[in-house]
Amino acid sequence: MARYDSIIIGAGHNGLVCAAYLAQSGQRVLVLEASDRPGGLASSREFHPGFHTSIAHSLGHFSATVARELRLGEHGLDSTPAEIATVGLGTDGRHVVVRGDTVENVGAEDAAAFRRYRELMQTFAAALAPSWEKTMPRIGSNSFRELATFASLGLRLRRMGKKDMREFMRIATLPTRDIMDEFFDDPLLKATLSWDGLIGSKMAPLSPNSAVLALLYRMSGESQGMHTIPAGGVSALTNALAASAESAGAEIRLQAPVECVIVTGSEAGLLATGIRLADGDEVHADRVISATDPKRTFVDLVGVEHLDIGFTNRIRRLRCDGYVAKLHLALDGLPAFAGLDQPDSRMIIAPDMDAIEFAFDHAKYGGCPSAPVLECVVPTLHDPAHAPGGQHVLSAHVMYVPYELKDGWTDEARQRMCDASIDTIARYAPAIRDQIIASEFLTPADLEREYRVTGGHWHHTEFAADQLLMMRPTYEAAQYRTPIPGLFLCSAGCHPAGDIVGAAGLNAAREILR
Repeated sequence: MARYDSIIIGAGHNGLVCAAYLAQSGQRVLVLEASDRPGGLASSREFHPGFHTSIAHSLGHFSATVARELRLGEHGLDSTPAEIATVGLGTDGRHVVVRGDTVENVGAEDAAAFRRYRELMQTFAAALAPSWEKTMPRIGSNSFRELATFASLGLRLRRMGKKDMREFMRIATLPTRDIMDEFFDDPLLKATLSWDGLIGSKMAPLSPNSAVLALLYRMSGESQGMHTIPAGGVSALTNALAASAESAGAEIRLQAPVECVIVTGSEAGLLATGIRLADGDEVHADRVISATDPKRTFVDLVGVEHLDIGFTNRIRRLRCDGYVAKLHLALDGLPAFAGLDQPDSRMIIAPDMDAIEFAFDHAKYGGCPSAPVLECVVPTLHDPAHAPGGQHVLSAHVMYVPYELKDGWTDEARQRMCDASIDTIARYAPAIRDQIIASEFLTPADLEREYRVTGGHWHHTEFAADQLLMMRPTYEAAQYRTPIPGLFLCSAGCHPAGDIVGAAGLNAAREILR
């Protein structure tokens, strides 16, 4: 069998980004994907005959560097998709509309406070933004390049000025509730603005950790926190990435699940030399790059027998339990939300931060929230091809649905949570139940099973202070390298984190090419 320079396990967006860069450099690259389509959580799925959507239903801050350098526009990606507003739905028909630097339907004091808040957060996000597309050096490193990375970050923080720098250091790990209460009075506005710091994580408004950093991460780049749905949906991005990688010479092999990484040698000198497929075939390469999550990589594919016990214990302790479920509805017409002319925005259903906190409290103890909080989009308004003519898809992220339900996930438990989510949406779109042709509800456990991501976690491991920057996912595996020579990482479990960004794939490729 042919030998490759690099084998990449997984054709999620980071794996495809890494493959494209390595292939552009002249490497012979093989990407192995277990499913029948590339893209991972961003791939399109048919959940009912004729109705399509993806788990990731909008784009927020995909790397402009990657889009430009991989010429994604030439490979079919809509280069100028329209930005969509974020709307906090109010039960009384008053909806808070956040669109770039403006907010609508709030009082004059909150509108003025929003401008101050937005300016401050953009200042902080701009200072951090270059760091997301650089390797964070390990602690104790002292090469000129590594020291320059730290110096560059420090200089950007200094350039903010003493007042803003002190404020950044104060709020960086504040609970989102604290910062929202400092700026605003309107409960719906506070809940809407806090959403992007919490979605996809195991945190709530009162959690003292990294929700503000998550907000800044999502406000970085050219989008500055605005979302888009490109023509063709989110899967148009991963299709363009796959086309870019293949045009550069990479080979993408679908329905090719990897059983294990082949590790040769003794404890004194281990080396990753290839992979074994589930059908028993072996493929060898100079290096193996895992685009799947760190826990699956080291525990399932490498095997703890090849790892130091201390390192293994740190990997096993990574917090990977997902807290976001997906609801997909096939509708026989366009849903009508009270007070909205068109449901063409990203709609947040969370009337206040208490509602978010109470939903989290249920999940924290292994239960499901009785009043779910969620985010909805109607992707068929942006691409009608996702449903038969005149019909529509509603896609929703349902927050604080635990990976491990206290009494276990059964069909009955799943249906109860699906019904509770639909009932919540129906408070804002009263006729929606009569429009439902079919529904699909995927718990984090379902996402784990279908997409082979531990815990069904968006970020592969929690976006938290002890699992960020030069500590992501843990030391000895935080610079895209691993304790086993020849084995690299490039997934969302690496710096900077999850979301559809591509920075982890870019950074990993740069490290490998060095």
